[in-house]
Amino acid sequence: MAHLTIEPSILYVGTPVELLSTENPDGTFNLAPMSSAWSLGDVVVLGLGKEGQTAGNLRERPDLVINFPSPELWQNVERIAGCTGRDPVPAAKQDRFRYEPAKFETAGLTPVRAELVRPPRVAECPLQFEARADDVQLDAGGNFYIVQAKVLRVHADERVVVPGTSYVDPGAWSPLIYNFRHYFGLGPELGESFRTETPRARVAAGASGHS
Repeated sequence: MAHLTIEPSILYVGTPVELLSTENPDGTFNLAPMSSAWSLGDVVVLGLGKEGQTAGNLRERPDLVINFPSPELWQNVERIAGCTGRDPVPAAKQDRFRYEPAKFETAGLTPVRAELVRPPRVAECPLQFEARADDVQLDAGGNFYIVQAKVLRVHADERVVVPGTSYVDPGAWSPLIYNFRHYFGLGPELGESFRTETPRARVAAGASGHS
């Protein structure tokens, strides 16, 4: 294995895509794709551009829904990838972005009422986290907002849940992956961690018992 020293312009090594729904100042709702997120316990940490509508919304109205699209929704995501809810469009985005207030309609996705927060869920997304931004801070360089969002409620398509449990079946759920600005789905399973709570034998037994 021969390694080269490189200077890539982006470091998206392969992370899930999220669609964040937030509330605008006028009571309408914004929908924005992003892929800089990780979770620890019931907290999801989000990295957001400081000039985007989403960051501005969360600083004033902390409710949001973190929606996780499946691979077949990549074209819906891409339809709003070049859109912003900011009007006027920030100077740093004017060369490649356009203002679009109707994000759900443009993406071809369906808003559905959330239970604990004001922004809607995305009906077509198999996993949806209702959440509240408890902390919104600029990063050390002052270029991005780091958001700590506490998950309040999880909604999951029944087809990706291990029957009779609250476990997501990793064999049934596949996130949309953003890999160096290209979209991918997951390949075949390679194995499981020793920490898994859904070992293959248990999942198979559960499925056969509910057929």
